[in-house]
Amino acid sequence: MSPLFRQTKIAGRRAMRRTRLLRDNRATVMVEMAFCVPLLVLIGFGGIEMSNLTLVNTRISQIGLNTADNASRIAFGSNLSLPRVREVDINDVFAGAETQATGLNFKKNGRIILSSLEVNADGGQTIKWQRCYGDLKLASSYGTQGTGKTGTAFPGMGPSNNRVKAIAGTAIMFVEVTYQYQPVAYGNWLGPRQIRSEAAFTIREGRDLQGPDGNGVYNPSPSVTASSCA
Repeated sequence: MSPLFRQTKIAGRRAMRRTRLLRDNRATVMVEMAFCVPLLVLIGFGGIEMSNLTLVNTRISQIGLNTADNASRIAFGSNLSLPRVREVDINDVFAGAETQATGLNFKKNGRIILSSLEVNADGGQTIKWQRCYGDLKLASSYGTQGTGKTGTAFPGMGPSNNRVKAIAGTAIMFVEVTYQYQPVAYGNWLGPRQIRSEAAFTIREGRDLQGPDGNGVYNPSPSVTASSCA
């Protein structure tokens, strides 16, 4: 075999190997996955974050509704007197809200403001008493305890286009819930985000709305620490 023929044959084999290598697509999927997986992971965690945010929004809304509903049902007393609202009853309402918020670390990151909206002596609206739960430092958007005590200037509570107003002889339990959302993965992307919800229920039966010294809430012996908004 001549040297020229041998070199030509070797060159042909090399060309065939290169051709087979160029046509080999067995690792194509692996290469594509190497490019796609990081993007898929980002999208997946984004979906988890959005799902969690939606779920927490729903839970905060339900906490507000249940707190207002439970506060409207407070009725401690006997058939000889109108039911009374006690500090211990209000604390129990907040304890129920904390149980409902299990897993949210609500006490540290949230705030519940419970207000009793009533009619004052002048026929106007007033916040007769107000109690709070949670370490998030926020005040009510509508006023503190004693707002509207006299006169008729206080318009009630709730959005300006949908005010809630009490009628004489009854009270409305108005709840404001605010929660500092705790992100799962994309905290920097979402930024600080507060979830807020409001709810209102009229009390279910007649109550002693005056209370000791006209403040609306009793604290009989053994007394408990009031859930102050201070």
